[in-house]
Amino acid sequence: MRSKFKDTWRIWLWGFLAVIALAQFYVVRELLAAFAIFTLGFAALAVVVASVYTLQKSCEFAAARLAALRHPVLDMARATTKMASVSNITAVGQQNRKAA
Repeated sequence: MRSKFKDTWRIWLWGFLAVIALAQFYVVRELLAAFAIFTLGFAALAVVVASVYTLQKSCEFAAARLAALRHPVLDMARATTKMASVSNITAVGQQNRKAA
């Protein structure tokens, strides 16, 4: 009486032997090499995207922390992005004097 474990083991063994036999063909080896190269490429791309995302989120967190401190430099940076006239610069100067 055969057990189910021996049958599944035999199926895996024949599958492994079939993979080894197919790997002897040049086309299969070439396809496996291309698959490995694409896998490495997509992994590298994923690492770059994840690092840029992490950097962007950490910059957002740092800007939020600076905004919470109400630092005069941040007020000045905020005003220079909205700068349309000289009156905005003088308002920033007055705000900095108040903060100091």
